[in-house]
Amino acid sequence: MTNIGPQRGLTLIEALVALLVLSLGMLAVARLQPQLRQHAELARQRSEALRLAQEDIERLRGFAAVASSAGVRSYDAIATAQRIVEADADPASNTRYHLARDIDAAAMPNAKHVTVTVDWLDRGGALQQVRLATVIAAADPALAGSLALAPRGVAVRGSLARSVHIPLSAKDLGDGRSAFKPVQGGGEALVLDNRTGAVTARCLGISAAVATRDLAASDLSACTSVSGMLLSGEIRFSGATPPEPAAANDTPLPLTVALALDGGTPPVAPWCNAEPMKTVSFVRAGSLRIDAVPLAATPASLGLTDWTDRGERFVAYHCVIVPAVGIARWSGRTTLVPSGWAIGTGPAEWRVCRFSNDLDRSGAIDSNLEHPAIYQNVSSALARQNFLVVRGNETCPATVQHQP
Repeated sequence: MTNIGPQRGLTLIEALVALLVLSLGMLAVARLQPQLRQHAELARQRSEALRLAQEDIERLRGFAAVASSAGVRSYDAIATAQRIVEADADPASNTRYHLARDIDAAAMPNAKHVTVTVDWLDRGGALQQVRLATVIAAADPALAGSLALAPRGVAVRGSLARSVHIPLSAKDLGDGRSAFKPVQGGGEALVLDNRTGAVTARCLGISAAVATRDLAASDLSACTSVSGMLLSGEIRFSGATPPEPAAANDTPLPLTVALALDGGTPPVAPWCNAEPMKTVSFVRAGSLRIDAVPLAATPASLGLTDWTDRGERFVAYHCVIVPAVGIARWSGRTTLVPSGWAIGTGPAEWRVCRFSNDLDRSGAIDSNLEHPAIYQNVSSALARQNFLVVRGNETCPATVQHQP
């Protein structure tokens, strides 16, 4: 007969040990829970204290005058102070904070060193503290807009430290000049001064296989010196009813751009180039790039195996105007000259619209930058002078009628 008494005793001991281990675990969890709650509360209090300190500093920075003035926040009024932020007074607060601001006006000239300290007592009665320091300069807010003004007599530089009037795709020749081909497969290149953006030469006989990015000074041998200004923009087509200016990506119809000058006899007649383009994206050297290429271009033309056609279609045009000697300005009107299609008001014809905007809020399109019907006394290059071509029986949407 088997004796099972000791086995039953062993099972009881195991159960007691398991109960002890479980009890210890539950006790540890019970002790951990208040600590987690305390740390979470302390983190929330630190965030609130930081907000109060930043808010106080930003309030000091928002002065409207340097000298003290009644009813106006001023730089001179920035002074040492302290205050109490009660939990009941601020719904976002969950405790009582003491904010102390210390101002040192002698730390540096024309500026004040600001130190903002926020302290409070946590749940355990320990003192907690957040401190921020900054410098506030005695700069008149009325002069802040001067940062957006260009210095007089100095040409404004744009991308690649060149004049803003130089097309972004133009190749920097490294000698203070840039060059680009207005028609990528053509034999003409324009040379521009990097500082002023003026067209300084017209070069012919360029190989059609040489792209703008590959131009070198050695390619520019058959050149004629000029002193011209660049006029450029895009021409987009929308055959939709009604037209969609924001999605005008129809395949362009054949055309040329004409420019008729008013007054004076220029030494060289203005000339324009126009080329149908599309927009593609591709990866080169690990970076995503978006570029405009000729409509008939293939990935191989950029040394690529593939690209993504983004669906945009437009005509890029560039005109060069050489003002009459001694005038250095020009006036005139640009028009689109169709080839194989007609401009008119019928459903089988097309209407030309201008993308124009009253930039100076004068109530009229009267500035050259605004793309007016007729340019007057233009003294610098003009870019983004864009057109929209729609069906002849449609009205110009969000644009101004130009032709007919």
